[in-house]
Amino acid sequence: MHVHILGICGTFMGGIAALARELGHTVTGSDSNPYPPMSTQLEAQGIDVARYSADNLDPAPDIVVIGNALSRGNPEVEAVLEQDLPYTSGPQWLAEHLLRGRHVLAVAGTHGKTTTSSMLAWILEAAGLEPGFLIGGVPQNFGITARSGGGKYFVIEADEYDTAFFDKRSKFIHYHPRTLVLNNLEFDHADIFNDLDAIKQQFHFLIRTVPGSGRLVINADDGELPDVLAKGCWSAQQTLSTETDAVCDWQLVNAAADYASFEVVHSGTNCGRLEWDLIGAHNAANALAAIAAADHAGVDPATSIAALQKFENVKRRMEVRGRINGITVYDDFAHHPTAIATTLDGLRRHTEDGRIIAVLEPRSNTMRMGVHKDTLGRSLNGADEVFMFVPDDQSWDTSTLAGELGEHLAIHNDVDALLDELMPATRSGDHILVMSNGGFAGIHDKILQRLAD
Repeated sequence: MHVHILGICGTFMGGIAALARELGHTVTGSDSNPYPPMSTQLEAQGIDVARYSADNLDPAPDIVVIGNALSRGNPEVEAVLEQDLPYTSGPQWLAEHLLRGRHVLAVAGTHGKTTTSSMLAWILEAAGLEPGFLIGGVPQNFGITARSGGGKYFVIEADEYDTAFFDKRSKFIHYHPRTLVLNNLEFDHADIFNDLDAIKQQFHFLIRTVPGSGRLVINADDGELPDVLAKGCWSAQQTLSTETDAVCDWQLVNAAADYASFEVVHSGTNCGRLEWDLIGAHNAANALAAIAAADHAGVDPATSIAALQKFENVKRRMEVRGRINGITVYDDFAHHPTAIATTLDGLRRHTEDGRIIAVLEPRSNTMRMGVHKDTLGRSLNGADEVFMFVPDDQSWDTSTLAGELGEHLAIHNDVDALLDELMPATRSGDHILVMSNGGFAGIHDKILQRLAD
């Protein structure tokens, strides 16, 4: 079968391409501006990538898989409709070709989906279960974003974003999980959701798809999830908390200040101590969720803890890009005020000495719309200095953040100008934390090069 994928350079659609290729299909694709690393990864798999054009549909593929970044007016979308070619969405293709008949373990929530999914897949791999997975990042234990797997288990990062221009349901509605992790819930994706209640409704629809013999793993520390559960739940529930005095099924005790080690307790039984390279309370919660989900797949907690001892974090999640002249440069995907605050808190707990310099690109659609403008400044208070890149077409006045951050904030609409001010301000012992959900014009390498010079 010839599978042609529109929007193939997105992480999710690139994963679909890899899975289709692994299943033996002929795979081609197109995107607006194919660029590394996804374009080179696809080429290495023998997948041709072109720019959008109706010519890409000649000869006609057997099926066109359309990503959610595509809309009416795109030349290939219009050609698909005019020629009446068979088409589907990425989530629907995945459900029909990879997920049906398997035990799907889905990880949903505003934050932590990629990391928790990666932890869960690694635990199942270490237990010898050969899971398939599709994750919105690159788990470094695997080095790939997706694989079909050899067992009955499939781990999926369950995104609440919409499915396609012709299917406005959340992606995760298609996955029909047997094990569902609900990490947390906040307002995000303001470009498609009017308010938090609209997101809660989609989460309720997701819970409706979990069978009675399934399991929900719920973060009891989150204040919004109870509203979703109150709408209805037909499956077993297990709760988790990072608070030692919480009454729940899974919790941690005797945690180090930076959460680089802690003990896992399940139903009053101490399952062992986890010592690993990750930091932050958010990652400890992610670990508890992964351990609880793996338990539903028959993996005992001691085995999960041993696996996580060797867990290598996802690329772009507090990834150390380099250390030069006593200055450490990190790359982090944080693009929401809560994620920014928890990342800064984890780094502060881990590095009591040395300044933290935050370099932020508020790039997500929600950030650019100014939805989080009232909480963004407060979320950055954990940094000693903040350098922010804001493009000229930003839709809100970021200078208002000065009220929260004062002289510790520098705003630039040119990356090189930002670097010109950042470099003289650094000194040995500093931690430069770069945060963006995009490429940020290669700023990480530029910082390291300037430090080296």
